[in-house]
Amino acid sequence: MTTAPRCDRTTAWAALKGHYEAHGRDFDLREAFARDPGRFAAFGVEAPEVFADLSKNHLDLATLKLLLELAQECRLAERRDAMFAGAPINHTEGRAVLHTALRAPQGRGPHSAEVHEVLDRMLTYVEEVRDTARSGIRHVVNIGIGGSDLGPQMVVPALDAFVHPGLNFHFVSNVDGHDITPVLRKLKPEETLFIIASKTFTTQETMANAHVAKAWFLQHGGADTAKHFVATTTNVEAAAEFGIATTFGFWDWVGGRYSLWSAIGLPIALAIGADNFRALLAGAHAMDRHFAEAPLERNLPALLGLLDVWYRNFHHYTSRSIAPYHQGLRRLPAYLQQLEMESNGKCVDLDGERLPFGTSPVVWGEPGTNGQHAYFQMLHQGTDVIPVEFVLVKRPTHPHADLHAKLLANGLAQAQALMLGKTTEQARGEKAPTASSELDAQTVARHRTFPGNRPSTTLLLEQLTPRSLGALISLYEHRVFTSGALWRINSFDQWGVELGKALCNDLLPRLGSGELGGLDGSTAGLLRRLTA
Repeated sequence: MTTAPRCDRTTAWAALKGHYEAHGRDFDLREAFARDPGRFAAFGVEAPEVFADLSKNHLDLATLKLLLELAQECRLAERRDAMFAGAPINHTEGRAVLHTALRAPQGRGPHSAEVHEVLDRMLTYVEEVRDTARSGIRHVVNIGIGGSDLGPQMVVPALDAFVHPGLNFHFVSNVDGHDITPVLRKLKPEETLFIIASKTFTTQETMANAHVAKAWFLQHGGADTAKHFVATTTNVEAAAEFGIATTFGFWDWVGGRYSLWSAIGLPIALAIGADNFRALLAGAHAMDRHFAEAPLERNLPALLGLLDVWYRNFHHYTSRSIAPYHQGLRRLPAYLQQLEMESNGKCVDLDGERLPFGTSPVVWGEPGTNGQHAYFQMLHQGTDVIPVEFVLVKRPTHPHADLHAKLLANGLAQAQALMLGKTTEQARGEKAPTASSELDAQTVARHRTFPGNRPSTTLLLEQLTPRSLGALISLYEHRVFTSGALWRINSFDQWGVELGKALCNDLLPRLGSGELGGLDGSTAGLLRRLTA
């Protein structure tokens, strides 16, 4: 475990505070571009499969220099190397953090023999199921929650162009029966494969839904549980008791939100096939090598993580909006919510000391252009400054070139509008056909003024393929690692999810008994109403 200082106890942090007060607080993007016509080239960064335009951020070379000094003082490279080497950097649980080993080529990462034995066995099974004429499978239902759901649920629609045309994929996560009921309505037992995704085979929501699925299967004439149910779990004995014969395991050094590369990726592999799943892994591995080897000043995950620290701790921006301009990436914001907010939503450092600064921002968003007709009003004219992250894909996998041109033009225009804004004088010089005739021109112009100078990042992919998506996800993982390392927190535990689960176990029997003893007034009152 590194003994690196926490970011706020470094010389660079103090320098950044002074720099922010002198130059950062009033930084204006429009003036920055006027001063430096080469700003796009200076703040454009190439990484495997991803180009990033950082030029529309509240960032200059002086700021970047100080942020890089902060990374050096906090020994970011040392902590990164410890992760890749398999050191137990998840120190509260005494575990290594080795999702990177899951996508390393054979012989190139820790635990390589174990990783590739499971991978090869899983992909052999995948090809058997994908031979739908022999397997008879038409529907695949993944039953999991959190990391056992969000990764596959994001990747499968993202790679729709590569999905087996004879297979339909469904994802059930919520313990609310309104989630599983409409899915089961579409199915026939003889055509359905259920994947039960739970490392321990004890996850409350997952096992509740698994038992509903099994009961439905048997009640509707299902006769071979072993053929139609498969588990991604380490608890082979519990899976066998359930009636499952085929299991694929993973290890305690694979965190849930980093697990789509493991057996948890079984629905992804079933969707896109063995070769494409290996391409997904290869893209992630390429980004791993970039993060491990590129100098920090051109290291895209590190730069994004440093930018996040600059925004969260100096500008005090509390959220970041993700705007993927690709319908396939519609679940990317939800996936990133878990990745970032579960990883870095911590209030104590590695020593358990309370932090005096903010950590994870709120991550949220919707695909463009839908978001433009929902919350972009606030991004442009609201009282809070919210950095936006645009994800653009140059080439579509559909034939409608005119639609794609409109999509790209919208993405570019939104980033440009956030930066440039519109002055009151400009607004007054325009016609506003829908404006009330009762208002004077100056008042209308003030309503149509955009402050501008609102920061954004644009990530550009050539095409959304298994390889490029793997690289993009890996980029986000290492970005989260970077900011967590500077904050000196453990990005790999999640104690915050435990308390509610424990209290649920106490409240569940009370819904049957109506027992209110020992409860606070609010919970007792609500329980009384629910059981009346």
